Amino acid sequence: MAVSHDSARLIAFVTFAAVVAGTPGPSNALLAAAGARVGFRRGLTSLLGQVTGMGAMLFVIALGLGDVLLDHPLALQFLRWGGAAMLCWMAWRIATAGHADQVTNAPTGFLSMAAFQWVNPKGWLVAAAAIAAFLDRRSGGALDQAAVLAILFTLVALPACLPWLAVGAALQRWLRAPRARHVVNIAMAVLLAASTVLLVWTRF
Repeated sequence: MAVSHDSARLIAFVTFAAVVAGTPGPSNALLAAAGARVGFRRGLTSLLGQVTGMGAMLFVIALGLGDVLLDHPLALQFLRWGGAAMLCWMAWRIATAGHADQVTNAPTGFLSMAAFQWVNPKGWLVAAAAIAAFLDRRSGGALDQAAVLAILFTLVALPACLPWLAVGAALQRWLRAPRARHVVNIAMAVLLAASTVLLVWTRF
């Protein structure tokens, strides 16, 4: 049976969303840190904030901001380097967290994780690339397509990002020892910094 153009585009977008949402990056590094800090159940609000923020960004970019970014390379470069600098500063804060009763000072909670997506350069660049590749001007208005893509991305990202929270939460009991907390702080900071470096040198 032949696959229609719309069905093929939908399948391609779902695959794209699962890959970019589930692969290592700044948001998933912080999600793992949140799981290690507050556990799986309390960390679910962080997961929901992360995927909701990603979906909201995709919606906004699909309505026109994506065209602005793609037409102005300097704006993309500013976003890339400015976001990378902020993420490196956050990695430093995590690595040097000194509170004995705290795993990391990474952001947790729905609002914090949702807001973080708007300063995460990976989110901006991925969303702009997604709109450039999957927004079809022959398939209806931008508003309808933006809503569909944003909702679909959110639904796909939820299970794709869940393992990062679970892995972080699995470390929680081990993190009762101060030395173990320090090791995980360093590991999370290195992961965040490494993902930022890879992001800066990656072209979407």
